[in-house]
Amino acid sequence: MAPPVHLADTHWEKLHPPLLEAGSFAIDPAPYGPPWRQFDEVGAHEAAKLGRFAPFGALSGGPTDTILLAPGDVHGTRLIVERAAGYCRGIDGRDGPNLACLGCDLPVGTRMDDCGCWQVVRLVPQAVVRLPGPPEQPILAWAELLATGALGHRLSAFRDIPAGVALAHVVVAAGGAPVEVAPGPVAELLGRSLGALLPAGKGAKRLDLAGPEFGEPAADLVLVPIHPQTGDMWQPRAGAVPVPMDAALWAELASPPHRTRLPVVGGLPAGVERDDPLPPHPLNPFQPSKQAFRYTLSRLPAVREPWLRAIYDRGY
Repeated sequence: MAPPVHLADTHWEKLHPPLLEAGSFAIDPAPYGPPWRQFDEVGAHEAAKLGRFAPFGALSGGPTDTILLAPGDVHGTRLIVERAAGYCRGIDGRDGPNLACLGCDLPVGTRMDDCGCWQVVRLVPQAVVRLPGPPEQPILAWAELLATGALGHRLSAFRDIPAGVALAHVVVAAGGAPVEVAPGPVAELLGRSLGALLPAGKGAKRLDLAGPEFGEPAADLVLVPIHPQTGDMWQPRAGAVPVPMDAALWAELASPPHRTRLPVVGGLPAGVERDDPLPPHPLNPFQPSKQAFRYTLSRLPAVREPWLRAIYDRGY
């Protein structure tokens, strides 16, 4: 699988599910693990080589291309107890590899399952040898992904994180111009935040949703899904600028859950109509994750442009 867009962003002090589904793996190209250094300590030039273009937390000096797995898929290892530190409910991997091979007793990976962490095991690339095995799942076409439900609705409790990632990419694609958001699910997801981040006025770029089996509306910017296996964006045929979005969140916007007024089985007598209460409204308007928004911007070279750096420093 492609590394999920929400890989590095979580909810603080909340238990998270496994990052990946059982039987799948992903490779994270970003460095991970100690030594940890601050942006000012590394310097802007060296930080750019590590894929960070603005200060945001600590930078890792660990290995790149760690292999990500669901914890339940890892066998033949033991926990290195002296490296099993965490915040309060588990292990957060702060001290480096905490899993050792039962055969040779060498450190081979890091398990993370603390609150504020996606449950995942990161195998050290130097410790992994790929052996022949069953054929990999073929790369599915967009039509097959939709037909099999592989895009899924799996992030509803954490949808603010991929929304924050998408928000950052929309702001960059807008180039500082106003954005007019198409009414409906896209406006509900990003409209308020874009209004707070970008100026209003003439020359607005219209933002809408586009993708497989959905069509291509007349818009300047279109939110399109990222293929969950390859990480490639769906490409529109028209001249609109594609803006990447997590496939599960895109599917949630493209096909919102339908709430039927009819009973699941049977029927109602003639002349009788259901009058169920509407779903409760949230206490506060939806807001994309500020942390995911700023972290995504910090990894995009465009953040070095003065207008975008001002947004980054100001936040929303």
